[in-house]
Amino acid sequence: MDSHLADVWFELTDLQVVSGSGATITTVDGVDHLDLTSGIGVANTGHCHPAVVEAVREQAGRFLHAQVNCYRHDRLEPLAARLAEVTPAGIEQFFFANSGAEATEAAVKLAKQATGKPNVVVFQGSFHGRSHLTMAMTTSKAVYRAGHAPLPSGVLVAPFPYTFVTGEDLDTSVARCLREFDLLLTTQTAPSEVAAVVIEPVLGEGGYVPAPRAFLEGLAERCRAHGILFVADEVQTGFGRTGALFAIEHTDVQPDVLVMAKGIASGFPMSAIGASAELMARWPVGSHGGTYGGNPMGCAAALATIDVLSGPGFLDDVRARGRQFLDGLEQLRGRHAAIAENRGVGLMLATEIVDAGGRPDPVRTAALLSHLLREERVVVMSCGPFGSTVRWIPPLVVSEDQVADALAAFDRALTATTDVEDSA
Repeated sequence: MDSHLADVWFELTDLQVVSGSGATITTVDGVDHLDLTSGIGVANTGHCHPAVVEAVREQAGRFLHAQVNCYRHDRLEPLAARLAEVTPAGIEQFFFANSGAEATEAAVKLAKQATGKPNVVVFQGSFHGRSHLTMAMTTSKAVYRAGHAPLPSGVLVAPFPYTFVTGEDLDTSVARCLREFDLLLTTQTAPSEVAAVVIEPVLGEGGYVPAPRAFLEGLAERCRAHGILFVADEVQTGFGRTGALFAIEHTDVQPDVLVMAKGIASGFPMSAIGASAELMARWPVGSHGGTYGGNPMGCAAALATIDVLSGPGFLDDVRARGRQFLDGLEQLRGRHAAIAENRGVGLMLATEIVDAGGRPDPVRTAALLSHLLREERVVVMSCGPFGSTVRWIPPLVVSEDQVADALAAFDRALTATTDVEDSA
């Protein structure tokens, strides 16, 4: 046995890292790599942002664990108040947990308690977590669910407008998906049985596919008409990732519940759900909780993170880097037939890789990621149902030069892997 660690973790790389700064990570042998994963969308302020490090250092000298049921520490209410300032209108009170899956489960529990209804509707391609309930809500890849059945009941799946897969134009896809949502409420569950609709404004693991504004607004209208809560899962899209603090802000939708994690605290295990005071009041005292929720270290990191992200010009720069990255990817699409589509918003971008027949090409994608890692010292991930989508998710502090370097490295990797063929 070479390791005492469980083998269940998938390994993107074999890198052994010792430090990080901004968009750069450094390995034990002193080699720097450009990190375009942000630790899967967590290090939005970059690795070891000085303001976050200082907040954590100061808090560590005062309190590491002030359990919220036993006593209330002096970072708890300030974080809730700060979140109330920066989240969409109507989000007023907050419950803190540790992970995205925990927060998603909390949102579902709140929805069921508040409405007295048993079911939730999710969407094809979604990823909501790996706990038992959130596995039942996750439809991005079968591997996340395989071997764990039976999964909890009361989860229904509606279609999502992923036009690259369906081949439809956007308007046709949105109209069809809304019709099928209506059909689901007619044939599979009555609206009177649905507590909540839970949706990622941009599919994460499912392919980095932005939900069209008309689709989100159409769903929200139906939720209002039927007394169904609209839950925005902003675990991966939140805290500046799409160029707004929350992706739902790109629409006119006002969510009933907002789910937050990943970028909330720059790497500390921290998550939250937010809702109106009236909705939170329907949650019986003691019906939910958690030992580590609202940990003072995480709260301190989150407060510093929000200050960085909401600083003057920060989101303007995120949007500028996102345009630079997407424009550069489009230029590469004109030179490389393997790129079928680029899409995304802010610094949450995706590139679809296909073979000569226009089919998703996971083998070429894997070769691209390997070449970028080994030859270019650039760390990138894939996603999507076929493993053929390259996802670009750098720290939001990535520089103009680093984006240019990443694009040049991708160009070279595309050229170097031209002869890779699927042997299947």
